[in-house]
Amino acid sequence: MNRATAKHLIERYFRQLTDGCGNGDCTNEICASCCDFQSLDNNSAAAKALELFKINAKLCNPNPSKKDPDSDLDNKMSETDLCSAKEDFSDLNYLTENTVCMILSFCEEEGDYSALIRIIGRIFSNTDSLIKSFRKDEPNTCENLDSVEPTDEEKPSEQETPEEMGASSAAAFPDEGLNESFDPCEVSVDIGAVRRVYDRLLSLDRVDAALVNALIYLTPNLELDLEYLDVYETNPDYLNIFVIVLENSNLHSPEYLEVALPQFCKAMSKLPVAALARLSKLWSVYGLPHIRRMMETFQQLITFTVVSNEYDGGNLVNDDETVVAATQCLKVAFYASILAGEVDVEHNEEDVEDPESDELTLHELLGEERLYKKGPRVDPLQNELGVRTLDSLKPLIPHEDFVNESLNEVVEMDKDFTFFKVNAETKFSFQSCPFILNVITKNQGLYYDNRIRMYSERRLTALYSMVQGQQPNPYLKLKVRRDHIIDDALVRLEMISMENPSDLKKQLFVEFEGEQGVDEGGVSKEFFQLVLEEIFNPDIGMFSYDDDTKLFWFNSSSLENEAQYTLVGLVLGLAIYNNCILDVHFPMVVYRKLMGKKGIYLDLSDSHPALYQSLKELLEYSGDVEKDMMLTYQISHTDLFGNPILYDLKEEGEQIPVTKENRQEFVDTYADYILNKSVERQFKAFKKGFLIVTNESPLKYLFRPEEVELLICGSRKLDFEALEKTTEYDGGYSKDSQIIKDFWETIHLFGEEQKRLFLQFTTGTDRAPVGGLGKLKMIIAKNGSDTDRLPTSHTCFNALLLPEYSSKEKLKERLLKAITYAKGFGML
Repeated sequence: MNRATAKHLIERYFRQLTDGCGNGDCTNEICASCCDFQSLDNNSAAAKALELFKINAKLCNPNPSKKDPDSDLDNKMSETDLCSAKEDFSDLNYLTENTVCMILSFCEEEGDYSALIRIIGRIFSNTDSLIKSFRKDEPNTCENLDSVEPTDEEKPSEQETPEEMGASSAAAFPDEGLNESFDPCEVSVDIGAVRRVYDRLLSLDRVDAALVNALIYLTPNLELDLEYLDVYETNPDYLNIFVIVLENSNLHSPEYLEVALPQFCKAMSKLPVAALARLSKLWSVYGLPHIRRMMETFQQLITFTVVSNEYDGGNLVNDDETVVAATQCLKVAFYASILAGEVDVEHNEEDVEDPESDELTLHELLGEERLYKKGPRVDPLQNELGVRTLDSLKPLIPHEDFVNESLNEVVEMDKDFTFFKVNAETKFSFQSCPFILNVITKNQGLYYDNRIRMYSERRLTALYSMVQGQQPNPYLKLKVRRDHIIDDALVRLEMISMENPSDLKKQLFVEFEGEQGVDEGGVSKEFFQLVLEEIFNPDIGMFSYDDDTKLFWFNSSSLENEAQYTLVGLVLGLAIYNNCILDVHFPMVVYRKLMGKKGIYLDLSDSHPALYQSLKELLEYSGDVEKDMMLTYQISHTDLFGNPILYDLKEEGEQIPVTKENRQEFVDTYADYILNKSVERQFKAFKKGFLIVTNESPLKYLFRPEEVELLICGSRKLDFEALEKTTEYDGGYSKDSQIIKDFWETIHLFGEEQKRLFLQFTTGTDRAPVGGLGKLKMIIAKNGSDTDRLPTSHTCFNALLLPEYSSKEKLKERLLKAITYAKGFGML
């Protein structure tokens, strides 16, 4: 029992001893209204009141006709709020912290908790009772004890956070750790009281079982209310039920996982978007421990359900109501983590929208418009909250923690993709909650999307050819000369993008003039590599290279025309579209800008680290900025030839000093110039090329910028142990063949550079695909007995043709020579 409640009870005993209850027929011998009562003076009554409190003596209910200054309070805190002598408490219709304390005190004295168990079961299984319980607007006994100073134990600790004090306490500290965009007072539940009650209840053995059973009885009513009665729209306090139940820290325990929590998640998933948004904002205020507990609770339910069932083509995980509902609930915690972290919702690139034509497209005539509808999807909850995953600079919980690997193992992405693109209204797709999928699974979804587009363009080409009587051209064919690869590729791709951009959606087929190689993937890989080698050549000057970061950035004073930058964007888009990995070295801000964000000061940390450090020191400088730094709003940088260029960040910037007051504005403006304005022409052309290929792709919806980088560049982490485990053998070789054992011993002893050369020789790229080398299906085939011939490869099929050399030394010598001098394609 808290101190305020104890004092209020003593006051009631005192008034009962001095004034009575007002009932003329009262039979309580310790009440002044009883005819047998012997009157006491005030001092004696005060001492007696303390004794009666200690023995929990009988309290009379104030008679309605008996009025005193505190009668209103007494009426409110009647038998239903305070400890009643009745064992069943049958007239208790809702709970407050005080009533729970009173009931607990009663049960402790009786040594029997049956009354508490019955009350918990009754209140927590009734929607109306839960809505009314633990309200902030309940009379607080402390309000009538202003003259009493709290003890040191009752005073909030200096280290105590608003989250620990509860929502009602936190509301008094709006500047201490609360999200300014949301007022926790928007919900009428006293979170602090709920948490304190749970702390006491969950320490008792039988209470947990009562809560589980109550939740099982409660949830069917919740589902019906939300699905058919629109209860939240008529009474927003309906959300109180979910707030109270989800404060139970035992929800992840086995007792709840079987029935109670799955049913509750199904009910919660039926909440309207506005209610889910309120819940997400509320959780974002309560801090890391709370959001992590919510996340782990839903994750545990998903994992428990997935591992407890077997899924196949006839029993998809998409049809499992528990997994689907828990995933939708997990989304609330995901956005709470974003809101509670560092967010940038302001700096967005302007999207260039294609003018819509009134003419029917062939896709629409063929009934395929739903597969190819334009415009990115918008998550309704994201829209309601006004924040996107892309806006998150640093979430409270890392995005990776929301990925559920057990689910990723059983989801069938071909079926899920169909639900995502065609049956979104009737079937659930996990791609609508991309945070739960790892990049490997999402890449499968993107692969299906790209392949279906390729096949569709092939069908359309065949149809056009039949109508026009022309030879069908189902591929995007590029015939280029090795020594003029940029000119040939630029001219051809520019013509296609102007005349018929949809041809870029066809499967790429590259042919090098004068070479016999047939492109089944390997020739395209080398084409991409050669184009990028030339474009990123520092002598051309399109990009500047930082020796420290090993990264490229757009050259703001480049003499090349915009078409060259458009070509680079096209190449990146085509690489994603054709599932090729490129050796590209851009800072992360490039991918953020491609996804629709502008570069900001924090992005300078990897793109321009020296400048970032200087600006960081300026922001942290404690001295006189104006006198000591002597900076103005005029900055200088070098052009292509190393000549200094002056630029005014503001009009007449040379006359505007940087001061302590305006230094943040100076830093933001400086970063905006370096990352956005100075390279606006080059980046706009680059992004245009990228979007020509990917504008109708779900890329932007499914992937975060760091995942897009992984799609384009692959992983630089090379695990050859994983590659060895997944490699297949042909032509008489097996993993137990001596030549194979010697081969892997040799490979594992190679240095990092030699391993990359081997990977380049065998697969056409020196990087691992999404998911690591374990996802690479390499084949080692026997290519004759001992010989002086070098090993050869089919990069299209990731196949290494290895003669059965007579010794390990000869194997190493031949292999090193092959991977060191490999370039070009020929036919054996």
